[in-house]
Amino acid sequence: MTQSPLNPSPALSNTLHAMGARWGWFVGLGIVLLILGLIAAVYVISATLVSVLYVGILMLIGGIGQLVHAWRVDKGWPGFVFWSLSGLLYVAAGLIAIVFPITGAAMITLILGATLIAAGAFRLWVWFNNRGQSGWQWLAASGLISLLAGLLIAAGWPENSLWILGLLLAIDLAFQGWTLLFLGVALRRGHDRRATS
Repeated sequence: MTQSPLNPSPALSNTLHAMGARWGWFVGLGIVLLILGLIAAVYVISATLVSVLYVGILMLIGGIGQLVHAWRVDKGWPGFVFWSLSGLLYVAAGLIAIVFPITGAAMITLILGATLIAAGAFRLWVWFNNRGQSGWQWLAASGLISLLAGLLIAAGWPENSLWILGLLLAIDLAFQGWTLLFLGVALRRGHDRRATS
C-alpha cells in the first residue's frame, strides 16, 4: 500500500520532523554554496585550475591505491599486471594534472566534450528507435542538448578549457545552494506548522 504525500509513513514523518528541527543548517549550507558558486563564477579560471588540481589529487590517490593493491593483494600474474598498469596510468595522469594544470584542464575539457557528444548521440539513437512511444520527445530533447553542448565544447577547444570547467563548477554550486536554501525554507515551514498544531 502506497502512502499519500499528505499522510506520509511514520518513519518518513519522523525523518522530516528531525530534519525540520535543523532547517537552519540547510539554509546556512545553501548560502555558503551560493557564495562559493558566485566566487567561482567571478574567478572562473582559478575555479577551473582548482577543479583540475582536485581531480589530479584524487587520481594520484586512486593510482597509489591500485599499485598497493597490485603489489600487496593480487599475486596472480594477470591481475598484478592489470592493477599495476592501471595504477601507473592513474598516477601519471594525476601528476600531469597537478604539475601542469592547464594541460590537465585541456584534457578534461576534451573528455567532457567527447562524453557529451557520445551521450547525446546515444540518446538520439534510442529515441529514433522508439520515436513512436508517447513522451519520448523528452529523450530526444535531452540528447539534442547534450550533443550540441558537446559540439560547442569541442569546437571551442582548447581555448575554452581555461574557463569551461570553472563555469560548470560555478553553475553546479549555485544550483546546489538554491536547492538546499529552498529545502531549508520548506523544512522550516513544515516544522512551524507541526509546532503550532
